[in-house]
Amino acid sequence: MAPNQLSSTPWYKERWTWLLMLMPVTAIIGGSITMWLAVTSFDGMVADDYYKQGLAINQTLARATAAASQGLKAEVRFTADGLSVTLQAKSGVELPARLLVTLAHPTRGGLDQQIVLERSAGGYQGRIQSELVSAHWKVLIEDESRSWRLSGAAFLPTETEIRIDSADLKPVD
Repeated sequence: MAPNQLSSTPWYKERWTWLLMLMPVTAIIGGSITMWLAVTSFDGMVADDYYKQGLAINQTLARATAAASQGLKAEVRFTADGLSVTLQAKSGVELPARLLVTLAHPTRGGLDQQIVLERSAGGYQGRIQSELVSAHWKVLIEDESRSWRLSGAAFLPTETEIRIDSADLKPVD
């Protein structure tokens, strides 16, 4: 072939054409997959009002201190569809008729559950609304007036029993 003659090969048969198009096509496919994942898998906000929660930290610490002053201890047992709590306190402290238990997922706020436990002969009983996925769940136990709060953690489904002791609180500097 003479040096000044043009190649008669069509563009789609040239390997350099396809090599140059490979990166933009890969970026478009990757972007499309990322967009699809973002739209179809809503994680939920862990908290909508970060600023207000930051301002309320002193109230939270005061409720934990109130639980410690009453000498509260809880034993929490998880079953397939329920939850039971045995609550102990110092002598002279009256235990509430109901407990509010919050099971908070560490990263997906949409999986959080609030359960009202009714007092029975052996402690407090309640039903879990939906199956708890495997994770390190935060367990918050409060009275109805939210004057005190116990906080613990459980790795479910491995840990089926946990103990939360308000005396384990460490002072915050």
